[in-house]
Amino acid sequence: MGVFSATTTAEAVVPHERSRIWDVLVDPALVAQMTPFVKRIDETGEHWRWSMSGLEVMGVGFAPSFTERMVLEDQERLEFHHEPPADEKERAGVNGWYDLSDADGGTRLETSLEICVSLPLPRVAGPAVRSTMKGVMATMGDRFSKNLLDYLARG
Repeated sequence: MGVFSATTTAEAVVPHERSRIWDVLVDPALVAQMTPFVKRIDETGEHWRWSMSGLEVMGVGFAPSFTERMVLEDQERLEFHHEPPADEKERAGVNGWYDLSDADGGTRLETSLEICVSLPLPRVAGPAVRSTMKGVMATMGDRFSKNLLDYLARG
């Protein structure tokens, strides 16, 4: 099993009030609905368990589930830390954050994500795996952003 990771960052001014954006980001059902490749997110207290649809990386298919501890600073910062239950081994996880701040014309939304996956591939496959992961992350980010803007525009 090789462990592979990829990171991404993004920043944008979203032309909506911070409270409206925050309300979406802390609603696991809405986040799941807006995020491609996500089947569902189950909330249990301060933990969210993400269940993904089938993904393929270099011919290896998998449908990971992973548990994130959510740390919320009301309408300012949302952090997530991979924290699987003590009795489980998860093949994927995410660490990262969203920051929200006031900006001319709306709310500045910044994000940073690091995704790690364990796959039955040799370490030498790292560059190809990371390239595929970055492509999937870009698709997820672009479609989530579009879905978020569409949702907020509907009021």
